[in-house]
Amino acid sequence: MSVDERSTVRPVAPTAAITLVYGVVLRQLISRGRIVGLSALALIAPVSGAALGSADSSLDDAVRLVAGIGLGLVLPIVALVFAGASIGDLREDKTLVYLWLRPIDRWPIVVGAALAAATLAAPITIVPVVLAAVLTGAGNGIVVGTSIATVVGLVGYVGVFTLFGVWLKRFIVWGLAYILIWEGFIAQAGAGVARVALRKYTRSILVDRTGADLDLADFSIAVGVVVPLVVAVVALAVASWRLGSQDVD
Repeated sequence: MSVDERSTVRPVAPTAAITLVYGVVLRQLISRGRIVGLSALALIAPVSGAALGSADSSLDDAVRLVAGIGLGLVLPIVALVFAGASIGDLREDKTLVYLWLRPIDRWPIVVGAALAAATLAAPITIVPVVLAAVLTGAGNGIVVGTSIATVVGLVGYVGVFTLFGVWLKRFIVWGLAYILIWEGFIAQAGAGVARVALRKYTRSILVDRTGADLDLADFSIAVGVVVPLVVAVVALAVASWRLGSQDVD
């Protein structure tokens, strides 16, 4: 279909376009190896939480475990695999062109893909990370804080890594560099650098709900919640612009 022919076709309504893309991407993302592998990774969190709970450790120890393993490892890596692949895999295997040729605006493609990624990532992240908080036996505060931080963090990471999948060919490599190098090491150098690390905001939510002592977690809960959500919206907007401005084979 030529550009002129596309221009004469009535565009698909945004809601219908999002639903269409959501279904296509959801089927593309579901694979036994991906689900099993990421679920095995996520099990590290509740196993560690149970071990810590049986040792009768302090609240600070429980918060550090949830922040380090749950919010710092399981959550971003699962989000990276699903969100990066939501459009990245379609682009790499040359099937994105089939969506591109439909009379669909670019932003519903990005939103539908992000929603599909979040649908699969949510149970693999939220359930085991919150379960880890429960199993530490450190009280209701850590469970509530972990629940809020995991949901907010998931939205932020899915938005950012969907953008990675649209913009970058090796999105997994760049995503791991962001998680392990930037957030894991560079952002630990000081509060200024940590402002551009989503991990700082999820940690701040956890500290606000528990009062625990945790480095680089000094934002209010309002900032901790709002900033990742805004980052997700901006990332998806940029991804939509990028998708509309690039050539798709």
